[in-house]
Amino acid sequence: MQSNLDELEQRRARARKGGGDARIAKQHEKHKLTARERLALLLDEDSFEEWDMFVEHRCTDFGMETNKVPGDGVVTGYGMIEGRPVFVYSQDFTVLGGSLSETHAAKICKIMDQAMKVGVPVIGLNDSGGARIQEGVASLGGYAEVFQRNVLASGVVPQISLVMGPCAGGAVYSPAITDFIFMVEGSSYMFVTGPDVVKTVTHEDLTAEELGGASQHTKTSGVAHGSFANDLEMLLGTRALFSYLPLSNREAPPELPSLDPVDRPSAALDGIIPANPNTPYDMKHVVAEIVDDGEYFEIHQAFAANIICCLARIDGQSVGIVANQPMVLAGCLDINASRKAARFVRFCDAFNIPIVTLVDVPGFMPGMSQEQGGIINHGAKLLFAYAEATVPKITLITRKAYGGAYDVMASKHLRGDVNYAWPTAEIAVMGPEGAARIIFRQAADDPEKLAEATAEYREKFANPFVAASRGYLDDIIMPRNSRRRIAKALTMLQSKDLQNPPRKHDNLPL
Repeated sequence: MQSNLDELEQRRARARKGGGDARIAKQHEKHKLTARERLALLLDEDSFEEWDMFVEHRCTDFGMETNKVPGDGVVTGYGMIEGRPVFVYSQDFTVLGGSLSETHAAKICKIMDQAMKVGVPVIGLNDSGGARIQEGVASLGGYAEVFQRNVLASGVVPQISLVMGPCAGGAVYSPAITDFIFMVEGSSYMFVTGPDVVKTVTHEDLTAEELGGASQHTKTSGVAHGSFANDLEMLLGTRALFSYLPLSNREAPPELPSLDPVDRPSAALDGIIPANPNTPYDMKHVVAEIVDDGEYFEIHQAFAANIICCLARIDGQSVGIVANQPMVLAGCLDINASRKAARFVRFCDAFNIPIVTLVDVPGFMPGMSQEQGGIINHGAKLLFAYAEATVPKITLITRKAYGGAYDVMASKHLRGDVNYAWPTAEIAVMGPEGAARIIFRQAADDPEKLAEATAEYREKFANPFVAASRGYLDDIIMPRNSRRRIAKALTMLQSKDLQNPPRKHDNLPL
C-alpha cells in the first residue's frame, strides 16, 4: 500500500511539472503562463478538480515510446468561476509543444461529453503546435472528434476559446465553432496555413503576427471577438464575460442585483441627439446611461465598429445590446456589421438572453464592393437572426431608421415585443432630401423647390408619429426615461413564451 501511495505522489509530481523546469522557464521567457498557472487564475481558488492526470499516449513509432509525460500535454477537469461550475481544458505547450494526440483529444472529448450531460459551459485554453505528426491520421481523427462535440454543444452550453499561443492548421476549427474567441496580443496566432507554406505557395513573405495575430483577427477578419495585453488580463476578462452567461440553454442568465436605481432618469440623454441630423454622436454614451452602473462587456470591439454588440445588465438582468454607432460610417449596416450582429443575436437567442436594440441607421452601405461581397446575403443573416429569435426583444429608435435597415433592426414586423422611439426619431424609406428628389423630380434642379419638397417630406415622415399611429411603435418616450421604460418592459417579458414552427433546422443564408 505504501509503495503505491509513494508512486502516486511521484506520478502526480511529474504530471504537475509538465515538460520540466527548463521548458517552463522558456514559457515564462515568452511572457506566457503555464497550463496550470492559467487555470489557477481562471478558476476560483482551490475549486479545480482534475481528470485524467495519469493518461499517456500510446504511440510507439519514431521513438515515442520513450517520450511520455503523464497528462499527455493537456490539463482537463472542472472547477468554479464565482461559485458557478465550468469544465475546462488547458493545453500544455511544455509537453511536446502541446501537440494533439489521440489520447490528448480523448481527454478533451471526455470533459465536453460530461459538460453536455450536466449542462455546464466549456472553456478551452489553446496553446498547441497542432496535430502530433508522429501519430498521423490518429491525431487528425482526434481533432475531428473534438469538432463533432463542438458542433453538438453549440447552442446547448456556452463555449469559450482562449487562444494563448499557436493555433494552426486543423486546430483552428474548434475555436471557430465556439461562441467566443479571445487572443493575446503578441503571443497568440491563428491560421490555416503557416508563413513558410504561404511563402512557398503564394510568395507572400509574412510573419506569424501579420498572417494570424490578434490584431489581424480582431480588426480585419473578425475571427476573434477580442484581444488582451497578456494572459492575466485575458483570464480576468473571461471571468467577467462568464458572469453574464447562463450555464446552459435550459437556464435563465444569472441575475446580479445592482444599487443603481432602475428608475434613474438621465438628463444627459435628453440632449444627446445633435440638431443637425448629419452630425454623429457616440451611441456608447446611450448604452452606458441605460445599463446598470454604466458597465458592459463589448464583443468584437475592434471589428465592424459601425455596430456595437455587448452584454450588460438592466435591473440586474443580463441583456444583449445591439446598437448602431453613428460615429463610424454613420451607423450604416455593411457586410461585416451584419455578420457581427447576426452571430451575436443568435447567441443571445440560443441562451435565453433578452435583446435590446438601439437604432440609428441610415440604411445599408451602398457600393460595388458591398454588392460584390454579398451584402444581400449578409444583410439577410441579420434579418434572419432577429426574425427567428424568440427571446424578449425591445427596440428603441433614437434617430434614423431608414429603408430596409428599419425592418432589419428588430422592428415590430419581425416580432419585436416592445418598440419605442424618442421624439427625435425619423422613420422613412430614405432621408428627406433623397426622397424629395425622387418624388418631386421636377424640383430636383431648383434649389428653392427642392428645399420646399424636402421640408414637406420631413414634416410627413421625419418623425415617429406615422409609425406610432399604425402601431409599429408602442410608445414615444422621453430619452431621460429610457432606462426605466426598458427595465419595466424586461420585467413584463420575463414569462414570454414563443415557439417557432417545428423543423429539423433552419436554412440560414450563410
